[in-house]
Amino acid sequence: MNQDALRKKIMDLVEREGFFDDLEKKSSFLPGESPVYFALQNLGAEEFENVLQVLLSQRFVGAGFTEAFERDFAAFSQRNSSLFVNSGSSANLLALSALTSNLLNDRLLQPGDEVITVAGGFPTTVNPIIQNGLIPVFVDMNVNTLNVDVSQIKGAISKKTKAVMLAHTLGNPFDLGEIMKIKEKYDLYLIEDCCDALGSTYRGKMVGTFGELSTMSFYPAHHITAGEGGAVMTDSPLLARIIRSLRDWGRDCWCEPWKDNSCGCRFSRQSGTLPFGYDHKYVYSHIGYNLKATEFQAAIALAQLKKAPSFISRRKEKFSKMSALTSQFEEFFVLPEATPGSDPSWFAYPLTVREEAPFARGDLVRFLESHKIMTRMMFGGNLIRQPGYAGIPCRISGPLEQTDRIMNGTFFIGLHPLMKDDQFAYIEEKLLEFCRTLRSRENHD
Repeated sequence: MNQDALRKKIMDLVEREGFFDDLEKKSSFLPGESPVYFALQNLGAEEFENVLQVLLSQRFVGAGFTEAFERDFAAFSQRNSSLFVNSGSSANLLALSALTSNLLNDRLLQPGDEVITVAGGFPTTVNPIIQNGLIPVFVDMNVNTLNVDVSQIKGAISKKTKAVMLAHTLGNPFDLGEIMKIKEKYDLYLIEDCCDALGSTYRGKMVGTFGELSTMSFYPAHHITAGEGGAVMTDSPLLARIIRSLRDWGRDCWCEPWKDNSCGCRFSRQSGTLPFGYDHKYVYSHIGYNLKATEFQAAIALAQLKKAPSFISRRKEKFSKMSALTSQFEEFFVLPEATPGSDPSWFAYPLTVREEAPFARGDLVRFLESHKIMTRMMFGGNLIRQPGYAGIPCRISGPLEQTDRIMNGTFFIGLHPLMKDDQFAYIEEKLLEFCRTLRSRENHD
């Protein structure tokens, strides 16, 4: 039996046995007993069949699904190149590391150069700066947008400043208009961490298309998933070549694992002081990593990408519903604001408890969690207060007052596409219960 026939037979069996129907039944919701997850992966028969095709092919790395996904994701992202990697964190590491390549000549970043960023985010937006011997320069944030306070950036720039590396927090684009002006004035590189922002736009243009490099994550909690996975996007053929090399052990060869001699001179070139004609597949132009993703991941991601527009639409709908709910209690919360000119594809719904509120964030978080409504903090809070970052080489530009405020007062709940109406109604019921009780108590006092 050939592969196609066997795959069809297995899929017919899966459908006949109602495997995906059973998954739907298992997701039935019992208020107060079933968890309301902050994120869920949304997988179906298409992903299952693609993975089955990989398994039957026995080609697990760098084959047809990887090629198709890199091509289609580049088109979706409106960039010339997309390089598939094993995680969004690896994507950030590769993007920043690419700017240290000797192939960039006089524009490469060198140890001691500075990169402007924020401390109030996920660690792997900052870690590559440290790991490459560069100096993170931390500026404060805006509590309304949860992004960098762009008014603080100019004051943070020095003669050593060479790049800006920032995330579009929870899918809300940072102020790209102002940052692009700064980038051009001071001739800086820009890396956009879009790991939470698939489908977000700024002035009608997709985020991730403004900087020299941008990154994406396909972790299970994110807009689309590959189980694990990520991508680095760029319009520069040179940067794409550098990233591919760094991802693939640092080798100079660009052949995929199943191909040989794409350059036509595999055994007829001089490389460094190696013997003439040394096999180009084993020539290394960078000190790199092995950060490739598998065909299994690409197979899942390709099926997910086709569903991305509907996933994004549902997230926006849920954000609007949540905003209508929380706007009733603005005396208690700083509500999230989209950056002017942007259309966010929200990853989650953040709330910041006002400093003058009659309760602390912990009170509300414990209440929600006790009713099985999952919450999450704003990632690492203020990273320079984390034990792992004690004593790192860095420069702090001004007091990080709003960063600390976000650390102390902000949390988020989910907006994922699988959240059903009864789950949303349950969140609404419990949030109303908590806030109305406090409002009533305040009025009584």
